[in-house]
Amino acid sequence: MSENPSTATTPRLEEFTTFVHQMLKEWQVQGTAITIVKDGQVIFQQAFGKRDTKHDLDVTPQTLFPIASCSKAFTTAALAILADEGRLDWDTPIRTYIPTFRLADPFASERLTARDLVSHRSGLPRHDLAWYNSTASRKELFERLPYLEPTKDFRTLWQYQNLMYMAAGYLIEQITGQTWEEFVRVRIFEPLSMRQSNFSIVETSEQAENFSHPYKESKGEVNEIAFYGAQGAIGPAGAIVSNIEELSNWLQLHLNKGLYNDQRILSESQVIQLHAPQMVIPGMDNYPERPFASYALGWFVQPYRGYPMIHHGGNIDGFSSLVSLFPSQNIGIAVLTNMSGSPVPTLLTYAAFEHLVGLERVDWHARAQKTREEFKAAEQQGQEQDAGERIPDTQPSHRLEAYVGTYTHPGYGTFEVTLDSEELYAEFNQMKAPLKHYHYDIFSLEIERFDINLKASFQGTVRGDIDILIVPLEPTANDIVFKRSINKQLTEKSFLEQFIGEYKVLDTVMVVVLKGEQTLQATIPGQPDYELLPYKETEFHVKGLSGIRINFVLDVEGQVIESKLTLPYGVFNAKKK
Repeated sequence: MSENPSTATTPRLEEFTTFVHQMLKEWQVQGTAITIVKDGQVIFQQAFGKRDTKHDLDVTPQTLFPIASCSKAFTTAALAILADEGRLDWDTPIRTYIPTFRLADPFASERLTARDLVSHRSGLPRHDLAWYNSTASRKELFERLPYLEPTKDFRTLWQYQNLMYMAAGYLIEQITGQTWEEFVRVRIFEPLSMRQSNFSIVETSEQAENFSHPYKESKGEVNEIAFYGAQGAIGPAGAIVSNIEELSNWLQLHLNKGLYNDQRILSESQVIQLHAPQMVIPGMDNYPERPFASYALGWFVQPYRGYPMIHHGGNIDGFSSLVSLFPSQNIGIAVLTNMSGSPVPTLLTYAAFEHLVGLERVDWHARAQKTREEFKAAEQQGQEQDAGERIPDTQPSHRLEAYVGTYTHPGYGTFEVTLDSEELYAEFNQMKAPLKHYHYDIFSLEIERFDINLKASFQGTVRGDIDILIVPLEPTANDIVFKRSINKQLTEKSFLEQFIGEYKVLDTVMVVVLKGEQTLQATIPGQPDYELLPYKETEFHVKGLSGIRINFVLDVEGQVIESKLTLPYGVFNAKKK
């Protein structure tokens, strides 16, 4: 691997560079870039390995990497700027700024504040597949929040959450009239001279020359993968793209309590708030060097070997990063890598700190290897258990065509089931995967980007029609239930108009009219008006009355000649007058 030094190193850090090479080789990381700031100076800034293996291009200190969730601290800094200006109060309910804000929990809807949004205590679990790769806008994701199930009471438990940071970005937009991207660029990037930093790796790859490609290890092999391109709406949680040269300025801002080059960007009191623990993270760490952790505002807070440590990691397709502050030693470290889910940023950060402070090195590499082997063993055991639980020799209850359709959930959007060459496929948030029969009406769904295999269950109505698709997209909450959508053609005015008319049933007349552009209404003397809901073909159900339906009958020329009114106690023919 090549090395591109830009800052002279002390002998102690020269030893560290040897360790970097070892870790990249051990963990098959193609490239990394590291910056270390101490006492207001950049004391180490080097790049190692390749940013593009296909074209043999080196990583440099100017190479752009997505920093993923390290972006969260920029969002909280933006909120802190607004707090400094008196335009935001951390503890005023969001509804004061956005009256339409709503969650499934009505109490949380009324009381949730900006501090709650960014300290992961809303009561919501991750619900990451509600946004991952979605084309929904930030506003649309914001409006879907009431339909996502909370799993804990408001402010009772820390649960890491990306959608609340999306909401924090939307809050910035509502207060300032600027997009989150515009505000961060003008109020943070520009004063910090972060001129190359931006908000889209896809645009970066199209416009910049020096950017890293993404890589992933699978079954011992490392391959380049596609960039994650749907960052826009969820941007405040993790869309920033930067390099170590510019992140050095970001580190200095925090270590210098809001000052950069003698320019005040954040007040010292706001920096203190950003770094102050807000929520205890449940559970103890496996290792005594970092016994417990809390979450501040966009930062994790925990001791490392007795020294205060403030940090945040980031992971997105093909990239892992870590930005860390050690305020008692006035040290800041940023490590960027081009490998999915890699422990290397953590291993290098700890090693660099230990070198600088003069501590004997802890073998985190061996510990990470042990964890990796345990995960592999658990994965294998899970696959074996899954195979053992499958009931052999079962068949779907319907022909495969019956499962085809559009299924919707108000919080998760649309789940499309299609049929191609006698195989079902699922399409969700621009991801397509085969639905392979498992047993009964349950199908396996493998989401490759997440390396997970889910079970999708179809359910039918009392008449046997496939009506529901259930997928456990959020493992810590109840299964997500998608309801089959009505064919859009059945709601078009040109289709509905053919059923307008009078129908004689027994000794009375039922009148069917078009109400508005997309709704049929049936009226019977002495009874309330009934809204007719399209079901399939020429069959309609009566809204609110599950035991009643109307089938319109067509002649050979396609003209409506009568309707069949199905009631709990019989079927009645109604001739069209």
